[in-house]
Amino acid sequence: MALSTLSSFSSSFLFPLKTPKPYKPPKPLTITCGSKEPKKPSKNSQRPNPRSRKKTPYGTSRRSILKKTFIQEQVTFTAPVSDDPHVGIIGGGMAGLLCALSLEKRGVKSTVFDTGMHGLGGRMGTRLIEPQGLIFDHAAQFFTASDSRFAELVDYWLEKGLVREWQGLVGELELGGQFTPLPSSPRKFIGVKGMRPLADTLISQTSMVNVVRPCWISKLEPFNGMWHLSENGKPQGKFDAIVIAHNGKCANRLLASSGLPLIARQMKRLDLSSIWALLAAFEDPLPIENGKVTFEGAFVKGVDSVSWMANNSMKLLDDSQGNSPHCWTFFSTAAYGKKNKVPQENIPTTTAEKVKTNMLEGVEAALGLPKDSLPKPFYTRVQLWGAALPTNTPGIPCIFDPHGRAGICGDWLLGSSMESAALSGMALGNHIADYLQSGGASPEEFAVGLEKEFQPIQGHDIGQFPGMDSLGQENEIPVPEYELAT
Repeated sequence: MALSTLSSFSSSFLFPLKTPKPYKPPKPLTITCGSKEPKKPSKNSQRPNPRSRKKTPYGTSRRSILKKTFIQEQVTFTAPVSDDPHVGIIGGGMAGLLCALSLEKRGVKSTVFDTGMHGLGGRMGTRLIEPQGLIFDHAAQFFTASDSRFAELVDYWLEKGLVREWQGLVGELELGGQFTPLPSSPRKFIGVKGMRPLADTLISQTSMVNVVRPCWISKLEPFNGMWHLSENGKPQGKFDAIVIAHNGKCANRLLASSGLPLIARQMKRLDLSSIWALLAAFEDPLPIENGKVTFEGAFVKGVDSVSWMANNSMKLLDDSQGNSPHCWTFFSTAAYGKKNKVPQENIPTTTAEKVKTNMLEGVEAALGLPKDSLPKPFYTRVQLWGAALPTNTPGIPCIFDPHGRAGICGDWLLGSSMESAALSGMALGNHIADYLQSGGASPEEFAVGLEKEFQPIQGHDIGQFPGMDSLGQENEIPVPEYELAT
């Protein structure tokens, strides 16, 4: 589908970045990966094995991930790029998928590895609960399109029926039940059947993109001119170049002993918020101080435990008559998430109950209802997004280490929006394609973002919405215009 998806765009939409300045890899501690197989195994072989692991530069004997990040050896590939290159992409969110589609547009095949049990998408999560027929967008809620390149892509999705304009009532809800509608501009978009189906559909008809899921890549090893990926010791293929399209502690662990210290250093600079999500289904419409709730989405102000609320039944099912259960998604503030953070893989029951109680009390206060008057939901589910959204950014579309043939893409490189994620993925996909087609003869010309400083991100607790300059986003960092290579 990538060829048909992207072929209608202008050529400038997909051009890779020019290098901002020459890049010189560190001279000491360099491992060179050539094209020839070692003549015979030895304890000095580049490829570690369990018995010699402590003697290799990719072992696990160092005292901490942080220490590994800054003293690990820089990998430098000297083998020529293969005639039929293959790129491994770790992460199947918007950035990883658009990177894969952009590579396919340029004739480069890729494999996307994603940990999703139910589908692709990363933060584009939609949860279906059967047999009740409940539906929740439990991550990204909607998106805007201010950049012409992303807007052109969104227009294609509209034409194909993958997304639609969200015309429901959306606004700001002050503590006590005061609701103020948002202006109709900019246009707001949602997935037709939720956000996750959009991600799955994007990749469903590709011919050069392979998807492996659920798969948690746990190790990267440079060997014999290629990157070897594995999942808990199980080989998952070898690749001419790799892309890290996810972040957080798992990405940091993966990069800590990979031989990519400059990329690892940039990833370690990233700060991420933590946000609780509460999915709740009610039999009847929620009451508000002066009647019943008619809005479909609201940014909540003045409540510590709630920053956003949305009626998924009205938003996704267009249930204007209220015949279906009312499925609401509530998000906490980042401050509440930080104060109540626990390991998201093993949330204590007492914490889950506390968070649910606090957030429902927050909803009650936001709607201006008397204490204990909010109807009891017949279904609830609490989830912690431990690495929810970036709070700082280098403000550059992608990062690429040409000597290590590895790159990073993601929303955090430009901001905290779906638009930022898409632009980042497209930029890196085309940058890698340009590098591969050059044969890697002058790698310094393709280094980008390896020393870029970070700056804070301003926006909503649930992300940025480019073009929507109200509701506390006056200081939002704009998506920069970069000179694009021809």
